[in-house]
Amino acid sequence: MARGQQKIQSQQKAAKKAQDLKKRQNHDQKAAAQKALTHVCSVCKAQMPDPKTYKQHFENKHPKSALPEELKEV
Repeated sequence: MARGQQKIQSQQKAAKKAQDLKKRQNHDQKAAAQKALTHVCSVCKAQMPDPKTYKQHFENKHPKSALPEELKEV
């Protein structure tokens, strides 16, 4: 079992490693989530991940507006 200075160094090393891992994970999740939102509503500029969700959004939130060309074939 580690004692004294060795114990302190080990704790500091483990804390730094955990902090780096946490920082990397959070950053990657945010970037991946942002990349997944590829479709943007032409009326309200809301972002959606796929055309099916975009079409549902458009039909529910903007029923009086004409359906965009890219959604007519979905």
